Amino acid sequence: MAAKYIKTYINAGLLAATLALTAGAASSDFVVVVSAKSPVGTLTAEQVSDIFLGKVSNFPSGGPTLPVDQTEGSALRDEFYTKVTSKAPAQLKAYWSKIVFTGKGQPPKEVADSAAVKKLIAENPNTIGYVDKRAVDASVKAVFAF
Repeated sequence: MAAKYIKTYINAGLLAATLALTAGAASSDFVVVVSAKSPVGTLTAEQVSDIFLGKVSNFPSGGPTLPVDQTEGSALRDEFYTKVTSKAPAQLKAYWSKIVFTGKGQPPKEVADSAAVKKLIAENPNTIGYVDKRAVDASVKAVFAF
């Protein structure tokens, strides 16, 4: 009888783990976008990382960059920085605290969600941000996908 409960418990645990992994995989559908009017074609992960960490202030083509972040604590933001910059949320916060304290830069402007990022990007061809892949429309173009 105890073996039956143990087997049921193990199966429930395996199901929960599978669902968690599936949900994590589904959430990884983000793309880095610029205005549809921007001359930028594609960017590498390193270029995107450098832009969002304030290490460069121009696109490779020479135009200025204005990175836009999603709200601190959002799942998309955490995933973006973890995958593109290899920085966990706490590491990113410490990084920007140091940069701001030393006067070497400011973090990207924050907006509420993918729709707000898209709106800002559509209005300014120098802006770059990341959005849920499903949010891409004719106003923006994807320049990097993870």
